Amino acid sequence: MKWNDPDSGGSPDESARTPDCHVADLTKVLVVGRSQINRVVVAKIVERSGLKTISEAPDTAVAMLRTMAPGTIILDGGIDNRDCDGLMASIMSLRQASGTNLPSVILLSNKAGTPESLSLPSAIDIVVAKPITPERLQPVVDRLVGRA
Repeated sequence: MKWNDPDSGGSPDESARTPDCHVADLTKVLVVGRSQINRVVVAKIVERSGLKTISEAPDTAVAMLRTMAPGTIILDGGIDNRDCDGLMASIMSLRQASGTNLPSVILLSNKAGTPESLSLPSAIDIVVAKPITPERLQPVVDRLVGRA
């Protein structure tokens, strides 16, 4: 299925595109992390907001980003916030191709702070401190999707 199909909920004028001209679907969230358990927990929280999730390990997520453009990406940074660093160039390419700040990026971190205070890449929009709970993550996801 192509993400630029008319039934996907977005139009080319209001969504991001992948380099292959797939239109971002703001109802889709890519959840990336090394821990499958964490990905499942995060996906279940996100699905409470009525969004669809795709779960990938960091090494397979790069290939997924080449074929689809999610409206939001949630990265589990792991112990040192660097587990998903390999995705940053692809995320920035999507943003440049779209001319917007889409996809929005949330980093799940062991440390509380802002992207700036934690010296994180500019692709990170918001940091959510672990442990991840619905009360912490769901309002952030809802706010980002509403802003997009």
